[in-house]
Amino acid sequence: MRRLAAAACAALLLTWVAAPAAAFVVEITTSVSVDDADDKSQLEDALQAAVDNVLHDAIAFRPTLVVLTHAVVKGNRLYVRLLLADQDGERTFNDLSPDQDAPAASVTEEIKI
Repeated sequence: MRRLAAAACAALLLTWVAAPAAAFVVEITTSVSVDDADDKSQLEDALQAAVDNVLHDAIAFRPTLVVLTHAVVKGNRLYVRLLLADQDGERTFNDLSPDQDAPAASVTEEIKI
C-alpha cells in the first residue's frame, strides 16, 4: 500500500513539475479614424493611438513583443493587425522561427513606437 501511495505521489509530482509554462501570443485587429491618409505624421499618430488602445484596453497581460503584421487605410479608417506576446510567448515565437539558413521575410520599413 505504501508503494502505491508513493507511486501516486511521484506521478502527481512529475505531472505538476512537467506542466508546460503558460504563454500568451495573440493577434489583434483594430482600427482608428484618420482624417488625412496622405499625412505621414497623422498616420503615425493614429498607429500609436491604436497600439496604446490595445495595450491599455484590449489585453490583460504585459507584452514584451509587439509586431505590426498588417496595416491598411480604407476610407477614413486605419486598420491594423498586431501580434503581441509576453516573455514566454516571445520565447515560444522565437523557437518557432525558421533556421538561419532559411530565407527570412523582408521587412520594408521599421518604425520605432
